[in-house]
Amino acid sequence: MRKTAKLVTVAAAIAATCWLTSAHATFLGLPRGLKPHADRVKLDAPSLAPIGHTRFCLQYPEDCEVRRMMAFRRSPVALTEARWAELVKVNREINRAISPQRNNAGLWGEEWLISPKAGDCNDYAVTKRHELLARGWPSRSLLLAEVVMPSREHHLVLIVRTLEGDFVLDNMNANIRGWTKTPYQWVRAQSPRNPKFWSTIGPATV
Repeated sequence: MRKTAKLVTVAAAIAATCWLTSAHATFLGLPRGLKPHADRVKLDAPSLAPIGHTRFCLQYPEDCEVRRMMAFRRSPVALTEARWAELVKVNREINRAISPQRNNAGLWGEEWLISPKAGDCNDYAVTKRHELLARGWPSRSLLLAEVVMPSREHHLVLIVRTLEGDFVLDNMNANIRGWTKTPYQWVRAQSPRNPKFWSTIGPATV
């Protein structure tokens, strides 16, 4: 019961503070030395999904289904130059398309919307995930994740899991970064097995 109350408090913090400022992404090219490594998010214990995500799944059920692609099978997606360019393009265009707007409705009035004209970090993250799903990426490679910024504000980003590691698409930074290269404290993320379920995030295993 205490754990549930704590998670509800955290969700309220996201609703109150997660509006943020959009960053205009630029094309940086494929990172150097992309080789398979252990720089991956470690998912630990099952966790409650954010209330906003539960409501999101009711409104956008197709975005909360398991999406499999035969070409990817069960192995991680290889991050080719074409796929990297696709990530950069989606991150850049969605950061520009949505104007930052604070959520003043509070936790119980929170909505996570796809492609609104204005929205907070939740809207940026779910829109990027939606676009990449539409482009054929499997759901297990696209994980919404809750983090805490150095300012102690709660924030939502999109983790993209690849053979070369886990990368972060973020409306607060123009660059796509490895997840350990961000200044965030990692809280919880979607499960690769089922987008409706979430897990806590353990320390980096680099």
